[in-house]
Amino acid sequence: MPDRPSVLFVCVHNAGRSQMAAGFLQSLGQGRIDVRSAGSMPGNQINPVAVEAMAEVGIDIAGEQPKKLTDDAVVASDVVITMGCGDECPYFPGKRYEDWVLDDPAGQGIDAVRPIRDEIRARVEQLIASLD
Repeated sequence: MPDRPSVLFVCVHNAGRSQMAAGFLQSLGQGRIDVRSAGSMPGNQINPVAVEAMAEVGIDIAGEQPKKLTDDAVVASDVVITMGCGDECPYFPGKRYEDWVLDDPAGQGIDAVRPIRDEIRARVEQLIASLD
């Protein structure tokens, strides 16, 4: 692992789970880790309920935009975390891959999104510990 590892979070729409994970890693990683997120079929905007849930814990992801997953993003990352993108995510030997099985916040209310947010935070904290 290089001095400054790079992590890519991937989900289908890059509008909820992967954006929340990227927000947590940016905040909790304190600049020690390069953070990317992308989607296999990116949506038009970030899920407003995900934005609201993250704002509740002091992390602003409102200015983010869903991004298309590219081979270059995978190649540039040391760790690739998938969240339900299935076989849409390209595989490159030598990368560390993890698949986080998480409920999809799309179409959910804030009460359903909070536990997803909290689980993502716990997983990001474990990820940071494994990279340190």
